[in-house]
Amino acid sequence: MTNKFVKRKIRHRRVRNKIRGTLQIPRLSVFRSNKHIFAQIIDDSKSKTLASTSDLKMKGKWAKGENNNLEKAFEVGLNLAKVTQKKNIKKVVFDRNGYNYHGRIKSLAEGARKGGLVF
Repeated sequence: MTNKFVKRKIRHRRVRNKIRGTLQIPRLSVFRSNKHIFAQIIDDSKSKTLASTSDLKMKGKWAKGENNNLEKAFEVGLNLAKVTQKKNIKKVVFDRNGYNYHGRIKSLAEGARKGGLVF
């Protein structure tokens, strides 16, 4: 378990050395836990979070006991795109945070793209 965590951190540092978010093109950062998924839009020049969302904030959308994580991640991406549209953010840089681009991470990215974000 620890080895997996260390490897993800190494990948994360390598990716973050190449990616910077600005006010014009902020960074979309994704965090995935075992049960939930979180997404933030970050301006690295001011170290400020411009928008954030998670499946916890959208708790009432799913019936109790229903656990389709890919659909939840897709909805989180759509919701994040909707929030950023209100703040006139259309273009972002995707930071997958060291996770492989498949499963819930890919589903969130597709939801954000469908919602209107460009990256």
